[in-house]
Amino acid sequence: MTRAHEAGESSAADLDAGPLRGRRGSERTCIVSRAAGSPDGMIRFVLGPDGAVVPDLRARLPGRGAWVTARRAVVAEAARRRLFQRAFRTKTAEAPDDLADRIAAALREDLRQGLALANKAGCVVAGFAKVEGAIADRPGVAAVIHASDASADGRRKIAAALHRRHGDAISRVPIVDDLSGDELDMALGRDHVIHAALVAGVGASGCLARWRRYRFFEGGATTTEETDPARDGEIDSDLPDDDVTDLAGTGTVAGGRDDGNPQGLG
Repeated sequence: MTRAHEAGESSAADLDAGPLRGRRGSERTCIVSRAAGSPDGMIRFVLGPDGAVVPDLRARLPGRGAWVTARRAVVAEAARRRLFQRAFRTKTAEAPDDLADRIAAALREDLRQGLALANKAGCVVAGFAKVEGAIADRPGVAAVIHASDASADGRRKIAAALHRRHGDAISRVPIVDDLSGDELDMALGRDHVIHAALVAGVGASGCLARWRRYRFFEGGATTTEETDPARDGEIDSDLPDDDVTDLAGTGTVAGGRDDGNPQGLG
């Protein structure tokens, strides 16, 4: 550890040499904790032409980058303590007070896009009856999706179906309940989506990777075992379950194009 790190100051090692440079799999140093770790658990930041601190969620933007552990509280601390100014060695590096909120919104949008892409790849079934059928089917499901405003009754019924299929091993099946019904409708290109499921496939894997990244940033659980019992199914909702409102239709994708996001925001 250098004297600068011992004193809590920045050093040239805080910045990478640019996107996609250096040894594959090499570690990065968080400018807040000073801990080295895999880039997969961090967020890269670069300076924009105007001196603004820009989150580079895909680690592709040009210029040297600073890395922060991908947790909301850590990003907020980096902005509050002006650590980007230290890392980039310029007082003009401006990180907005709501930087963590902007990243959360971008990761949430990334999750919606991932779900739309999974749907386009044929890895999504929607509707209460179809989800129950997919759970009972031999391949099973890669994850269950509930609208965040879904009723407790519908959640319990699907949890019961999972228990019949997997017994105590249901904790292995992720429960994705971060998106509202409106957000699910937009991602899947249909109305009244309350319950859905991911079935095995490349699209499902990519969607779950985006979901885990969002949940990690927000400090949420990614397995049923970790879920707060107060959150699991105890939601007061006026939404009827989609075994009643399920509509026939196709899985038209809404907003499912993944263009690489040159601004780095998801």
